[in-house]
Amino acid sequence: MASITNSPADRVPETGWRWAPAWVLAFVALWPAPGYAEAVLVVGALIAMYMLIRARFRGGTRLLSGQAWALTTLMFAAYWVPRLVSTFDTFDPLRSLLDAATDLRHLPFLWLVAAAVANAENRRKTFAGLGIIVLVWVADALLQAMTGNSPIFNMIDHAKHAIDGRGMCPAEASLVVDRLSGFLGPCNLKLGQVVASLSPFLLYEAARRFRATGWLVAAAGVGMVIVLAGSRASWITYGLVLLLSGWRLLGWKRLLGVFAFGAVALALLTVSVPQVRERIERTTLVLAGDHRDVDSALSGRGRIWSAATCMIKEHPFNGVGVRRFRLAFPSCDPLPGQRAEWGEGPALHAHQIVLEILSETGFLGLILWLAGAAQAWRAWRYADPEARAHARPAMYALVVTVFPFNTHLAFYSTFWGGLTLMLFALYAGSLYATDRDRSAAKAA
Repeated sequence: MASITNSPADRVPETGWRWAPAWVLAFVALWPAPGYAEAVLVVGALIAMYMLIRARFRGGTRLLSGQAWALTTLMFAAYWVPRLVSTFDTFDPLRSLLDAATDLRHLPFLWLVAAAVANAENRRKTFAGLGIIVLVWVADALLQAMTGNSPIFNMIDHAKHAIDGRGMCPAEASLVVDRLSGFLGPCNLKLGQVVASLSPFLLYEAARRFRATGWLVAAAGVGMVIVLAGSRASWITYGLVLLLSGWRLLGWKRLLGVFAFGAVALALLTVSVPQVRERIERTTLVLAGDHRDVDSALSGRGRIWSAATCMIKEHPFNGVGVRRFRLAFPSCDPLPGQRAEWGEGPALHAHQIVLEILSETGFLGLILWLAGAAQAWRAWRYADPEARAHARPAMYALVVTVFPFNTHLAFYSTFWGGLTLMLFALYAGSLYATDRDRSAAKAA
């Protein structure tokens, strides 16, 4: 695969879409209301297509650098082409093909996202805006921890009741949960993963404004929320965030002190908060050695991963089809008829990025994903120090989100897939920005 270089001759003047940051931030802020977020995505995609086509007819790629355009498109292709190939012999091929065609709406929106960080002004607005959004989510979750209610979710829920007479959660859904749900609400327990994946933007902004003190305060607040949100996968994700962003700012010795403080805080929460203690106790079952205890410690993921391995063996070339894991699960369930750790019904996805790619898109899909990852790494390796400084928050967020030695949400779902694709574009757009703002690079 050809290398995308960042030579001076290829740089374009700083122009950009001044409105792009607001559009991207609106998309993220509306995640609690999926329908509205999807509308922002679709309208943004249409506007981006119009603007880009018009710019090309005017004789250049002044709205987005050619390198950023190419890398964004290539990373989208590494995500989307496996989905297309998986449709040929999957369950309901026609529906799968239509779903794949619908996903093409993301590509022009990703160009818009890349344009939102394509110059110094837009990049400052976008990264600062994302940091502020995460800060609001963290403050809201901490209020929920103290009062039992999320102000943001309550506001959204009341607004939806006023609009159509129904709440954000189905009437039959239980609103009693054993973890912080935050702005997403008790029927969408993704708070930990979302905050952990986007926390680099908050830590970056806190460090930019207040140096080490700001970083430490922000890191403590985010860490508290992530632990109380209960997702152990997000604990690993956030540990990586602290490792990647902390060592440059604090140095290894002070960073070790941060982790030591975090371990003490986790121990205190384990003693004082029953929900945290239950998760720690469940995690220790891994040491018991019995496969049933291990599966319980992994919340049934051992059973899911066994089923995924079966699907890989039966469909090695292009998998069972994207989002068709649930349909293939009964025939590959290693414990048919037994109640699962997650409750009734089949598993919906593999809960692990490599197994999801292999089971749903096969080895061909994995090769294409790896090709995209290799190109993203190659772009970083050959980028100059200023470009790396521009892209560092987005790079951290992307790396921790796709880190393979963890459990994951479904990367081909509408929500998590949209988040991941957005990070692709933020990385490509900021790495191949149209400006070279040395003062911003030094501040980063």
